[in-house]
Amino acid sequence: MSTVRHIRQASHLALVEGVRGFRLLVTRGRGDTFGVTLEETYGENGGTISTTVSTATPAQTGRVVDALFVAVRKAGYQTSALAFKRKAPILLSEAEGVRLALVLLATQPIAKHERVRALVTGINAMSVEETYYWYAKCMGIDGNRARKALRTLLAD
Repeated sequence: MSTVRHIRQASHLALVEGVRGFRLLVTRGRGDTFGVTLEETYGENGGTISTTVSTATPAQTGRVVDALFVAVRKAGYQTSALAFKRKAPILLSEAEGVRLALVLLATQPIAKHERVRALVTGINAMSVEETYYWYAKCMGIDGNRARKALRTLLAD
């Protein structure tokens, strides 16, 4: 018969309080163009941990600007918040951030506008649960294969 061990919590391990969120950083391009960086964040009040999910160049951002506008509006900002002069991050809720991350991850290698529109339409048609599933797959160990599978799924 095995004995039960009591595991003490280590005092040096701190949990990050708060929920997962996303922030959109606008980076200036040439002229009046801008690129974006989407970061996933945990925590709040100065104890925020963040990691970059995706970065889009001004050309890539131009192809998905409608999806960016939708995410920004759902976050409570006006679309004019997406300006090349913006310095403060745009805070997105978890659901909007996950959907926008999928859009950026799936469309990044695609250059044809018709194909990008089809991918964005397919992602927008997904339920929230589906977006979380595909986001987890795309951010996992085998993320490149998952992104390819997502593009194939949405092409049909």
